[in-house]
Amino acid sequence: MKKFIALTLATLMSSTCWAADYDIDSAHSSVTFKVKHLAISSVPGRFGDVSGKFSFDPAKIEASKADATIAVTSINTMDAKRDDHLKSPDFFDVAKYPKLTFKTNKIDKVSDSAFKAHGDLTIHGVTKPVTLDVTYGGAAKDPWGKERVAFEAKTLINRKDFGLTWSKTLETGGLVVGDDVQITLEIEGVKAQG
Repeated sequence: MKKFIALTLATLMSSTCWAADYDIDSAHSSVTFKVKHLAISSVPGRFGDVSGKFSFDPAKIEASKADATIAVTSINTMDAKRDDHLKSPDFFDVAKYPKLTFKTNKIDKVSDSAFKAHGDLTIHGVTKPVTLDVTYGGAAKDPWGKERVAFEAKTLINRKDFGLTWSKTLETGGLVVGDDVQITLEIEGVKAQG
C-alpha cells in the first residue's frame, strides 16, 4: 500500500504544474485579430512578436499575473500595403507608439481550467481596462526537459477607445473599417530558469 501511495504521489508531482514564473515563448505564441471590412466580412491579422512574463499556479489561479508586450511592427494582414497603412499615423503610428502592452491587476477563477484576467491594455498611447477570457491548455515538458504551459485568451475591444479612429463612411452608411476588434491570444510559456 505504501508503494502504491508513493507511486501515485510521484505521478501526480511529475504531471502537475506547480506555481512558477514563465517567459512567453514568442516562437510558439501569437496574437490574432479580426475586424469588419465594409460591414460584410471580417479581415484577419496577427502580431507575431509577443514577449513578456507571467506567473501561474493552477492550485491558486487568483494569484497568477501577467505582463506582456507586442511589437506593432510585427503586424501581418497578408497585404503589405494595408500593413503599411496600419503602421502609419492613421492607425497605430508605430514611429510614436511601437508597442502594445497588457498587465494584469486581478484574476477571477471560473473553473479549474478557465479564468478571467482583468488588466490594463495600452494601445496607441491610450490605456484602458479590459478583461480576457482565458482557458488553460495544460502543462508539458518539451524534448529538452523544459517545462511549458499554454493558454488561449479572447476579448473584444472598440478600437476608437484607443484613439484608432480612421475610417470612411460608405454610401450605405456602413464603415470601411469596423469599430469592434475580436482578439485571440495563443500563449505558450517556458518556465523561467533560476
